[in-house]
Amino acid sequence: MRFAPHTEADVREMLDALGLASIDDLYAHVPAQVLLNRALDIPDGVAEMDLLSDLQGLASRNRHSDNLVCFAGGGAYDHYVPAAVWAIAGRSELQTSYTPYQPELSQGILQALFEYQSMICDLTALEVSNASLYDGPTALVEAVSMALGATGRSRVLVAGAVDHRYVETLRTYGRGLGFEPEVLGSRDGLAWVSEVGEDAACVILQHPNAFGLLEPAREVFETSRRGGARAIQIFDPLSLGVLAPPGELGADIAVGEGQALGNHLNFGGPYLGLIAARIQDVRRLPGRIAGETLDADGGIGYVLTLQAREQHIRREKATSNICTNQTLMAIAAAVYLAWLGPRGLEELGEACAAKARYAADRLAAVSGVQPAHPGAPFFKEFAVAFDGREPAEVHDALAERGYLVGPVVDGSLLVACTERRSLREIDGLAEAMAEAVS
Repeated sequence: MRFAPHTEADVREMLDALGLASIDDLYAHVPAQVLLNRALDIPDGVAEMDLLSDLQGLASRNRHSDNLVCFAGGGAYDHYVPAAVWAIAGRSELQTSYTPYQPELSQGILQALFEYQSMICDLTALEVSNASLYDGPTALVEAVSMALGATGRSRVLVAGAVDHRYVETLRTYGRGLGFEPEVLGSRDGLAWVSEVGEDAACVILQHPNAFGLLEPAREVFETSRRGGARAIQIFDPLSLGVLAPPGELGADIAVGEGQALGNHLNFGGPYLGLIAARIQDVRRLPGRIAGETLDADGGIGYVLTLQAREQHIRREKATSNICTNQTLMAIAAAVYLAWLGPRGLEELGEACAAKARYAADRLAAVSGVQPAHPGAPFFKEFAVAFDGREPAEVHDALAERGYLVGPVVDGSLLVACTERRSLREIDGLAEAMAEAVS
C-alpha cells in the first residue's frame, strides 16, 4: 500500500456513501470472465535494468513499420518526415503554455499558428482557417455543425465512398446534434448525387475518396449549391500539388486529416484536424483563430480572435464546445509545408501519382489479382480484388512476407504509394502478391 493514496478509512467512507459492503460489490456489474481473481504476477525487488531488458524482449516480438515495407493507406500514410520538422517543432520557444491567452507573452506561438492558418488557406483556396482541430473525422463533425447553423436545416447527406470512420463519427455526434447522416449511393466506387432537394444542410464528398479514386467533385458541389446546401469536401492535403483545391472545385468548407503534413504514423495519433471555409462562415468556425493586428506602437502583433468557443461566450450562442487544438502537430505541419514549398508539393504529388500508377499496373499483371475499379482515375491509392481469396487472408500473407498493405474496404484491399516507395519495393510487392494469392 506504499503508493496507494487511500486509507482503509477512506475506502470505508466511500462504500458507506454508496451503500455497498465491499470493493467487490463496487465491481459486481463487471463480467466475471474479465476480472482477475488473483494477485498480479509481479516479483519483488526487480531491478530497473532487468525490467527494461524483459520489456524490450517482449517488444522485439512485434513487427513494426521499420521492418515492413509500408503500402498501407486508408487515411494514415508513410510519407517522409524531414529531420528539420521536429528539430524545429520541438524547440523550447514553441513549447508554450496550454492556451496563448496573454498575447504579449505568446507572440511566437501566435505568429506560428497564424502562418499555419495562412498555409491551409493557400492550400485549400478558401479564405479562413482555424488553428487546427483534433483529427479529420472530428473536423468533419465541426463542419457539419457549421452547415446546420448556417442553413437552419437538419439533413446531412454523405456521398458514397466516404471513409466509414468519418461516417461513424458523424453518427456518434449526430445523436446529440439532432441529425442522422444519410449515406447516398455510388456507382463503380464513385459518388452518385443526382438531386439534393431544398431541405439538406450539407453534402459531404471525399476527394480522393475511400478507395483512392478521384470524384466528380465539381458536379457534386454544383448540385449541392442548386439546393442551397453547404458543400463540404474531405481532402488529402498532399494531393493539392497536382489536384485542384477544394475552393476552386466549389467547396464551401474543406476538412482533412493532417497526419501526412510532417507527422509520423505514431500508432494512430495524435493527429491533426484541418478545416477551412469561406469568409461567410468565419464566425461559425470552431476552436481557435489566430489573427493579425497592430500593437500600441503600430507594429504587427498576433492575438486570438473571432472565437465562437463556449469557453469565451455564452453557451447558448456558441457554435461549438471544442476548446482546444493540436498546436504541436499544427506547428510541425507549418514547418513541413515551409520546407516543401509549392514546387516541392507539386513534385511530391507527381511522384506519388506516378508510383501508384506503376504499382497498379504491376499488381494487375499478377494472376488472380484485378483492380477493384478498372479505368477509374486515382491519386496515390487504389483498391485490388482477388479471385477465390479473401482480402484479409492476402493482407496477412503479405505481412508475413514483409509488406504491409490495407485496410480492407468493401471486399477489396487498399494499396497506397507514397514518395518513399521505390520501384524495387513495388516490384517486390508484386512478387509477394503472386505468392500470397497462389
